[in-house]
Parts: sequence; structure tokens; C-alpha cells
Amino acid sequence: MSCVTHVIVATPAHSALGEPLSYRSELPLAPGTLLRVPLGQREVCGVAWEAPAEPDSPTPEQLKPVLGPLEGLPPLSAAWRQLVGFAAGYYQRSLGEVALAALPPQLRALDATQLARRLARAAPPAPDAAPAARPQLTADQQQALQAMAGDAGPFLLFGATGSGKTEVYLRAVEALLERDAEAQALVLVPEINLTPQLQARFEERFGAAAVVSLHSGMTNPQRLRSWIAAHLGRARIVLGTRMAIFASLPRLGLIVVDEEHDPSYKQQEGARYSARDLAVYRGRLEGAKVILGSATPSLESWQACDRGRYRCLEMPTRVGAGSLPAVRIVNMNHQPRGTLFSPPLLAAIGQRVARGEQSLVFLNRRGYAPVLACTACDWRSECSHCSAYRVFHKIDRTLRCHHCGYTERVPRACPKCGNVDIAPLGRGTERLEEQLAELLADTRRPDGGPVRIARMDADSTRHKGALEEQLAQVHAGEVDVLVGTQMVTKGHDFRRITLVAAVNPDAALFSSDFRAPERLFSLLEQAAGRAGRDAAHADASEMWVQTWNPEHPLFTALKRHDFPAFAEQQLKERQQAAMPPFAYQALLRAEARTQEVAQAFLQAAASASEALTGSDRVVVYAPVPMTVQRVANVERAQLLLESGSRPALQAFLADWQPVLHGLRMKGLIRWAVDVDPLAI
Repeated sequence: MSCVTHVIVATPAHSALGEPLSYRSELPLAPGTLLRVPLGQREVCGVAWEAPAEPDSPTPEQLKPVLGPLEGLPPLSAAWRQLVGFAAGYYQRSLGEVALAALPPQLRALDATQLARRLARAAPPAPDAAPAARPQLTADQQQALQAMAGDAGPFLLFGATGSGKTEVYLRAVEALLERDAEAQALVLVPEINLTPQLQARFEERFGAAAVVSLHSGMTNPQRLRSWIAAHLGRARIVLGTRMAIFASLPRLGLIVVDEEHDPSYKQQEGARYSARDLAVYRGRLEGAKVILGSATPSLESWQACDRGRYRCLEMPTRVGAGSLPAVRIVNMNHQPRGTLFSPPLLAAIGQRVARGEQSLVFLNRRGYAPVLACTACDWRSECSHCSAYRVFHKIDRTLRCHHCGYTERVPRACPKCGNVDIAPLGRGTERLEEQLAELLADTRRPDGGPVRIARMDADSTRHKGALEEQLAQVHAGEVDVLVGTQMVTKGHDFRRITLVAAVNPDAALFSSDFRAPERLFSLLEQAAGRAGRDAAHADASEMWVQTWNPEHPLFTALKRHDFPAFAEQQLKERQQAAMPPFAYQALLRAEARTQEVAQAFLQAAASASEALTGSDRVVVYAPVPMTVQRVANVERAQLLLESGSRPALQAFLADWQPVLHGLRMKGLIRWAVDVDPLAI
């Protein structure tokens, strides 16, 4: 006797394809069952789902058949399906787009026979080594853990850099597993490069068999093995980046979001979700405790503590009672024109090298120079496919667009006028490394050897194993001065660094993005935290900031390491301007062959929204080009929506979706809604 099975498949929200789709199956299939189904001319992976509120009523004989379930895997839990349903509804995406993107790519491609072979080949868990000795807890750590044991949370662990937040995470997981040996914990980190060192600490404490990773830097077979171990309950602890928030964890009891302020937790392509916000929702949904940790919390989380929604646990003291680095502000208005490193900063770096200590120089711009220009005409190294400049990379003599990837060799002469005198404008980490080597050429290490400078950014670590190798060199003391982008300013426990320098942080002070000061303060405070992590050198550690605006309130708060004062000032400004978190925003983005078509679509969408119920509670602004309006020959524009009520904005967006699906415009490529955008 055939029956109707409702299935979700990976269809983008703008496709207007109804979901769930109806199929015929020979046997009833439980919701959450993974299966293969036909879709058009293709065979795709799907997930059996609950029937919609108003299902169609075709007879099974009228439907295409289910090709078969993926046997050997239990159905995805009701809580997981509810998480996917909430994410799809809140972020205005399709169910299938969210659910299938959360599954490992290899799982989506396997049939039942192939999956059975992989399950049969699953290696037995390795024997666990003896657990490592646990360090003595500080008073701050003990108080935080006691508070977590006696309250439901969510918790904001507001701990200074070096205060031992990771040890609190380890003890919280340990307490969970002592209460329930089958419980599972999810630990999120903002970037892939932070995963290996955290995994090493968790494996040292709990054994390699209990810990798996989930992130996009893994191979497809690795991701599949980790996902299956979590789904079957074999893995007690899952470490991952934002994608891991959708990991199937049937016994979830704890969620940790480390560096919760980091913008990397917001997915910027496809289904644009915030892993941090979904962590809080998932914790409430599944009864799991949630810990958000940061030395510089997001203003949204800070305000949630003020309003009593989160409980703030403070850890102001560093492990070993070492002090935070002294912050020195260098007024570049008093330096000779064109100075890259002020003489006092250069002397301070030289002193560290002579004493055998390490320094970190931070510049959040990779490449040699952001622009290559002709001195005789107005030619610049613009990308022919994007409204952006190609970055000059001296190491391989290329001009590379960091938006579309278009790369070509540096021309011998100006393509416009033939002038051979073309020169780099501005500085990136490559140029910083080169110039620092020249300035420190006469500086000697304690053994009489020359200074050793290393660069760490997305270019120098793109090859497999390069990041781990460079980090090992820094930890072993084989590097005297480390030049890097923001990837080296957070999460790393560099014990030998006693000086951190930010050479050009001013651009964010006058950005059109209202979140720029918040990001800059977090970045500088996190960078400062890399210095003096060894208590023996903490009193001599320093953070140098070169700026043309030394009186800015941000630097005043930074000198005192006073995040609460900075947050209070920023929240006051946001409230006066009715900006998030005191208002709620969404963006409608459109991509088209021409800017005129993209803006015409947005204008038509705005005009159609005026008739929607609740439109009086939502402000719809005029469409404008995006900051980088052309990428890979595709024109991009956006339209901002804002409301003082989150429910009103959500209701408006839900009513608007059918209108957007009905708009047809020649030359339009795609459109997407971004709820709670981080960049406007």
C-alpha cells in the first residue's frame, strides 16, 4: 500500500518551488529520514519532513517514487528539524536550502549502498591516553563555574584576554560528562585556524576518541566521518566553525561560542544566518546550557546582559595575576611625513629582539600594496570585472582581485600611457615585512644573529600545513617579529610576545559602517591580549598604536582596557540614532547584468511593499548600489528595511516573500534577503 511522503530538497528561496515536496513511498518514512528522490532530471538527497499545514491531496499513484532511504542512519531528531525550521523562517530562506546545506557534501552525494560501505569501514575508536593534569583554577574561574552550575543561563563569560576562558570551557564540558556520560557538547570557534590548537587541548583532556571537528577546511570524507560520529552519539565533543551549529547532536547538553563577538559567525553567502544567535535559540530549544565567551563582547550580547536576558560572568584577572599590557598611543601628526614606524616604536621592537623576546606587528591588509598606480597619468590597477582595485602581490609579481580572484602579471609599463614608472600606493603585510627587515637590518639577537621576521596572513598560509608550521615556529621562539593580519590577533596563546603594534588602525574610525568602531576596538583589544600572556613578562608588555587621531574616545577606553565604558558610549550613540540593537534591520540585495535592472527590481519591490499589512511599522529606504557594486561582472544593489519591532519586521518580510517571487525582470540574476545584516 503506497503512501505520501513529504520531502525537503535543496531549493533556493528565490526559486518559488513549493516545499515540502510530495513523493510516493512503499512504506511510511519517519520525519527526519535521509533519502534519495528524483527532482527534474536529477537524483538528489532529501529529508523526510512533517506534512505542511495545508498539504496538497494527490493520490500516491500521481507522485514520483522515493528512490530509497539511506539506511543505517537514524532519522534526524525533532529538535534538529525545529532548529532548521526556525532558521529558515527567521532568515527568510527555504527549508531545503538550510537543511541540506547543514549536511556533509559527501553524504548528500551518496546512495544507500555507498553509505553502507562507509559505515562498515568506520574505524574503531582509538584507545584514550591518560588524561592530562588539570591546572589550578583561579578565583575568577571557580566563581564562573559555580555560577554556571547553579543557573540555567545563557551566560556571557566576559573575561580579559589571558584570563583562562578556555579552561572554564574544559571544566564545564567535564562537569557535563560527569553528570551524563552520554551527553554531548558543541564548541564553536570563529575561524578554522583556531580549531587545531583547541582540538589539541580537548583531546589532551578527554581523549582523541571523544572529540571531532567540523569545518570547511576538512576534506569531504573527514567531514562525513565527523558528522556521522556526532549523529550516532559516538563523539562526545564537536569543535567547529559556524557551520557546526547545525550538527546533528542527539544528546546535546552544552554549547560554547568562543569569541562570540566575531563577525565570522554570520554566514554571508547562501543562507545568511548567525551561528551565535542560533546557538542561544538551540540551547533553549534542547535544554542545553549556552556559554558565550569574549574579552570584547558584541554590543547585542552586552545589552542582553543589561536587560537580564543573559547572565554576565566577569573574569577580569589574567592567569598568574599578570597585568594587561600598557597601551601607548603614538601621535603620528608629530612624526616626519611618510613615517611608517615611529622611532620610539622601532626602538622598542629592537629592544625586544635584543632581549630574545618576540613582537607582533598588526596590519589588517594582505598583499604588498592595495593599489599599483602610474605616476604620469591616472591609471590605477582596477579590476576589469569588479568595481575594486587589484592588490599588488610582490612575492609572485601579480595583480590580484580579492573579490573575484582575477589575477595577471604586473605590467612592465603603464597599460594606458606606456610609462615605466609605476609604483605601489599604500601598504600591505608583504610591504610591511620588507620595510621592517630594512629598518631592523642592524639589530642583533642575543646570540648575535640577525633579526628573524615572519609574515602570517591568508597568502602565506594557503598551502596545506603552512599555518601549523608557522605557528610552531612562533611558539618555538624561531621568530623575533611576526607581521600579520587579524588572523593572528585572536585566540592564539603566544607566550613569548611582549610587544604588539598596530601601525594603521584609523580607517575604521570614519567608516560609513556604524559597526566599524566596535570592530576596531575588539580587534585592538584582542591584539593587545597576545602580549604578556606569560605572567613573568606581563609587567613589561606593551601595546603600541600609531594614530592620527589620538584624542578619539575609542583610544581613551583602549588605554584603560575599559570595554564597559566603550560599550556604554557606543550604545548611547546607537540609541540616539535608532541603530541596532535598538532597531532591527534587513537588507534586500539584488544582482543583475546592469545596475539599472538591479535597482529597478528593488524599486518595484519597495513600491509593492506599501500595500502590505504592517508597512506603517517598517521603514523601507531607497535602493542604492552596494559598496563594491560590481563583482565578477555582476552589478549589485541593496535596499534597507528597518523597524523598532522585531516581530513587525518578521511579519512584514513573511508577507513580502510572495510579492518578491512574483516580480519578474529581464536581466535579473538573483535576489536575497539578509536579516540582521552586519554590513550595510
